[in-house]
Amino acid sequence: MLAPRRAPVTGTELTRITASGDAPLHHVDARYLSWSIDVSVFAGGLWWEGSNKSRRGIGTSRLSPLALDARELNRLVRALGPAYLRIGGSEADKIHYFEAPPGESNALVLSREQWDDLHEFLRRHDLKLFFTCKYGLFRRNEHGRWDGSALEHLLAYSRERDYAIDVFELGNELNAYWAFHGLLSQPRAKNLAQDYRTFKALVRRHYPEARICGPGSAFWPRLGETIRPISNITPKFLRELAGELDIVDWHYYPFQSERSPVRTRAARRKHMTDPASFTYFERYSQHLMDLRDRLQPQAELWTGETGSAQCGGQPFRSDRWVSGFWWADQLGLGARLGQKVMVRQALVGGDYGLIDRLTLKPRPDYWVSWLWRQLMGTGVYAVASSRPQVRAYLHDSALGAGRCLLLINLDEQPAPVQLEGLGAVGRRYTVTAKQLTSRKLRINGVKPKLKKGRIALDRFPVQTGLAVLPPHSISFWEILPAAADQYCTSSISIPSGS
Repeated sequence: MLAPRRAPVTGTELTRITASGDAPLHHVDARYLSWSIDVSVFAGGLWWEGSNKSRRGIGTSRLSPLALDARELNRLVRALGPAYLRIGGSEADKIHYFEAPPGESNALVLSREQWDDLHEFLRRHDLKLFFTCKYGLFRRNEHGRWDGSALEHLLAYSRERDYAIDVFELGNELNAYWAFHGLLSQPRAKNLAQDYRTFKALVRRHYPEARICGPGSAFWPRLGETIRPISNITPKFLRELAGELDIVDWHYYPFQSERSPVRTRAARRKHMTDPASFTYFERYSQHLMDLRDRLQPQAELWTGETGSAQCGGQPFRSDRWVSGFWWADQLGLGARLGQKVMVRQALVGGDYGLIDRLTLKPRPDYWVSWLWRQLMGTGVYAVASSRPQVRAYLHDSALGAGRCLLLINLDEQPAPVQLEGLGAVGRRYTVTAKQLTSRKLRINGVKPKLKKGRIALDRFPVQTGLAVLPPHSISFWEILPAAADQYCTSSISIPSGS
């Protein structure tokens, strides 16, 4: 395939994209891009839609349980998988398994039928379950003496049915219990580690091959692990648990919605396209990696929950094109930093869902995710951009030989690029929209949509022309292997302003 032709571009600074080294830095999980269904959406709890505020970390609108047999939902999941599916969220610590206690008529219950339907859904789409188990203790004097009897009943039933559960974690954002359940409910790291040992022993009796994940602490931009010393539990927890975790995970949202009681970086358009907004993920990710290396060196590092904005996402932002930039960047950055799995909150539900819960239509972030899944392989390579407004990430190609270069132009101006040390460019897929608040996007000028439940890359015309990134765009460029270079130049170069 011919490389894009050279042509002058005036008034725009040239961006150099430079690769270094032929060997991958590391590899991500084959299910790196994964997603959650919040237990509130799944089982019919309190949720964000229809609410403009939060109460103790959860929404205020009661939902009906999600119908996992909806045809359009299954079509969209089929096109996006395989993945890990996390069932978790704030109400995971309040839910009852199979039946409510006497006298609790309004309790949130995960029924046997829902649990059976979930496992059929997992089987249908080759999904692996990442399950957040109920911690459910709200008085500090009970921490360190976790009662797993309710979970044991669920595990015994699941084992009897031969249901697969790949990853278990205990509790949701345990460092934020002070916010959900009151200051006196916040567990100390030492007591939490003791509860985790009890939890691990129980899980392994029923699922000896399952992996144990924790602590799933919430980190905020600018604040980190929220209020110190009350909730800065991750370092002490990892030290106390000493080598007993399979996965160290954390939760991170780069922005906060207007529902959030604390906003350290509001989900405004200018923040969502500002490269400075993306620096906190790298800072905290590196901090966690250092802790992992010292205290749990055998464990993988996962981002166990992430979305554009806390508390359900920001209306008119999280469901629009402007949300695609942080998401594409965090996928690339997390992989480059050595995280094995990135779990998106959420597959469906809220303003931040990849799929609209009410219409079951895909949102812009769904299509960015779909392209990543189609094109970006597991091998991660070193690549750098000369300008912070243009973000660059390089992986093996998921299509086979060669590599795939992800380029994100955060600038409102077009960005001519020069590739160095990368080789020739083959097919390119460029994602754009009319404006940042658009609900719809185009891939190579074509609106993506499923046809009879399916979509393929050949649905989009081959893109040719100048090697210039459009304003506010996300591009995936195929980098051809050396054997395919016979008709291509060794690099793409656009002179700046000649």
